[in-house]
Amino acid sequence: MKIPKSILLDPEANKAYGAFAVVISVFAFAYSSSFGQILILAYYAVWLPLLFVDYRRFTWKLSSAWLPILFAGYVCLSVFWSQAAGTSARAAVQYSSHILCAYIAARTISVRTLVLGSLIGIFFVLLYSLKVNAYALDIIDGTFNFVGAFASKNQVGFFSSLGIFFSLVFLMFYRRNWLSFFWTAPIILMSAYMLAIAHSATSVASLPAVLGIVILLTMSRVLSRRYRRVLFVVGGGALVAGVVAALNLGLLDFVLGIFGKDSTLTGRTYLWEQGWEAAQLHPLLGYGYAAYWVQGFADPERLWAEFYITTRTGFHFHNTYIETLVEIGFVGVAMLALVILRAFYGHVSKVVFGAWNADSVVLAGAVGLMLIRSFFEVEILGPYFMASFIVCYGLFKLSPQPVARRRRVVLPVEDEKPARGHMPAPV
Repeated sequence: MKIPKSILLDPEANKAYGAFAVVISVFAFAYSSSFGQILILAYYAVWLPLLFVDYRRFTWKLSSAWLPILFAGYVCLSVFWSQAAGTSARAAVQYSSHILCAYIAARTISVRTLVLGSLIGIFFVLLYSLKVNAYALDIIDGTFNFVGAFASKNQVGFFSSLGIFFSLVFLMFYRRNWLSFFWTAPIILMSAYMLAIAHSATSVASLPAVLGIVILLTMSRVLSRRYRRVLFVVGGGALVAGVVAALNLGLLDFVLGIFGKDSTLTGRTYLWEQGWEAAQLHPLLGYGYAAYWVQGFADPERLWAEFYITTRTGFHFHNTYIETLVEIGFVGVAMLALVILRAFYGHVSKVVFGAWNADSVVLAGAVGLMLIRSFFEVEILGPYFMASFIVCYGLFKLSPQPVARRRRVVLPVEDEKPARGHMPAPV
């Protein structure tokens, strides 16, 4: 039995397999640390074999994806100056293969399939966390927060906010009938409930901002390109003014107070200071990818002790750019920032300055959510994270996509001469 390649590779025909692959990926991103290597192997198994089905699909205009490929190469090169070369080598291979999987996904599945598969995957992820039903004490602020099957309330908040976001954009742009409202309702309700009991200020605050971006881009559909540009300039100016007001008029402290936080962001500002001081020792190239938080080194051991991290693993500076600065220096943070901004601005500009497209609106919102979270979490720098997968997927989607080849059908032509006295019919 021969399986058509289109069932695996054609975005218009592989909806079932694509959604299944995304479900496996989402579950692996959420719980690979709990279930071990079996989920990582399953994640690789649904993407990497597609390379051998039709390699030409993935090598076609490969140069257009130069930016994330260059960043992955730089991460691998950090092994040569890393203070923990073995750790950097293993993590660099994992991160590079993770980017490769995102590239394969961008070349094979549509944005609608990504959203649909993510919704199904998030449903099972949150359902499993509800089954575990674990709470943890936050030693810093003394509160009990829902963590489910995760080790962090922020991860619960992340998947919950992503569940709400994908549900809303699916109903806005991709629903085929009214049944979509019924099967997405449980996902929205469960996501909202878990977002509330997790008390993740980052997740709660970032969701309305991203939905605002999506609404503005959606409203621009009825405008001409000239007025879209005006809306883009006005919206960008309003955003900058809002940030300045939040910093100078005390609005930031007010918002944080709603979530029981103070201006130190529960120890985050202290961590940022520590990270900046650590980066000054190796400012250009850093300590090496994933080579700072290594057991036995004095500074991470001190910070683990100060924040009561008894496992001495799984900690970071709670800021993507500071963490990147420490690990791979100013060169690395410039490249990563360019990756994120290129993915976000690329889809926004396609909507504002080009033909309006629902896929670009959705990807602009999804990457925008990761952009906002990058100032408080470290989810784009590491492998097997949903955030890094979405950012790379969005960036690869800006490249020209291969078109499925169709067999050319030639109709037979009769060579018989017309009978005498009969003229051929006019064409």
